[in-house]
Order: sequence, then C-alpha cells, then structure tokens
Amino acid sequence: MSPREEQRHLLAWAPLVKRIARQLNAQVSGAIAREDMEQIGLMGLLEALRRYGAPDDGFASFAALRVRGAILDELRRQDWRPRAVRQESHRLRDELRALTRRLGREPSAQEAAAALDMSQDEFHQFQLDDCAEELLSFDEVLQEAAGQAHAGPGPEEQLLVRRSLEQALASLSEREQRVIQMIYEFELSYKEIAAVLDLSDARVCQLNKSALAKMKAALQAH
Repeated sequence: MSPREEQRHLLAWAPLVKRIARQLNAQVSGAIAREDMEQIGLMGLLEALRRYGAPDDGFASFAALRVRGAILDELRRQDWRPRAVRQESHRLRDELRALTRRLGREPSAQEAAAALDMSQDEFHQFQLDDCAEELLSFDEVLQEAAGQAHAGPGPEEQLLVRRSLEQALASLSEREQRVIQMIYEFELSYKEIAAVLDLSDARVCQLNKSALAKMKAALQAH
C-alpha cells in the first residue's frame, strides 16, 4: 500500500479512532487527554492497515481491536493507576464483598457508600475506576484470543476469534449482552447507555464489569 493510499484510508477510518478514544477517555477518568488518545489510536490504525492491507468488510473489527490495544498499552505504560491507588481499590472491593455476605444480597449504592464512608459521588467514581481496571484486563484476554488465532488478519483467524467471542457472549444475561454490544460495537459511553436502558451510569458500569468477568472466564477456558 502506497503512502498516499495509507493517508486516504487513515482519513476514512479516523471517525472510528475518535469514537474509541471518546469511549475509553470516559471510562478511565481522563488519565490521558482525549487528543493524545486519538493520536495513539491513529498509530494503531496505521499498524492495522499495514498488517491487514486494503480494508474490506472485516477490517472494522480488526482495526478496532488494534486501536483499542494501542491506547490501552499506553495507559499501562504510564501506570495510570499508581500501586497505592490499586491497593486501596482492592481493599474497598474486599469490604464490599464482606458487606454483600453480611446482607445476603448485593448492597444498594447508598448502603455501599455508607459502609465505605464515602459520599455518593466518591462511590460513583470508585465504581467507574474499578470498571476501568477490569476493562484493561479484558483487553489483554482479547489480545490473547487473537494470539491463539495467530493474530493474523486473514478471514480464518478472524473467524476463530469471532466464534470465541460469540461463545463468551452466550454466557451473559440479555441485559449484559446489550451493554457489551452498546459499548464495544456501537462505542457508546456509560451515560449514553444509561439513558437508553433507563439506568444510572454506575449500574451500567456494574453490568459491564460483571459481563467482562464472565467473558474473560469463558475466553480463557476456550
């Protein structure tokens, strides 16, 4: 592919990069400026073009994975959640699990915030950050699934990855499937999904986390 063709395809697929950057920026609390995410994503798109060749009907999913992977690799490189913050997050999750055992059910947001001595806003931010950390680990599993298919752009390899993801999706509830579809296929933000499903964005975050955990387990078992 000539440099001129690469430039033409980069311009044509730039909206995909912008959507993914917008989505990830909302989910990781602005750890990297959105404009920087877009620049990193464009580099991932260029890599996708050079590995795939001229885009066809299967290019969108291949490119999206590469763009997301490039941005998330940079987040990991920058250690966007310092160790002390991660340790505190683990402690809070342990307290929430203990509260759930005591109640015999999942606590409400109000109960959880009170138990953790947080305001509603602080608990909301904790939930979003917790989901972002889970998002990064799920992306690693997606990369692993692609690696098991030899990470190639060919139709057979992409079909293997797609089948693995379809099997993982089958393990989800209907609502979890809708959330995953809206996030990873339509690139909607938590707030946009919350408006569609008439939920809080924190609840969408919880559904996303639950779905990712189930899919991760299903992909690893595949």
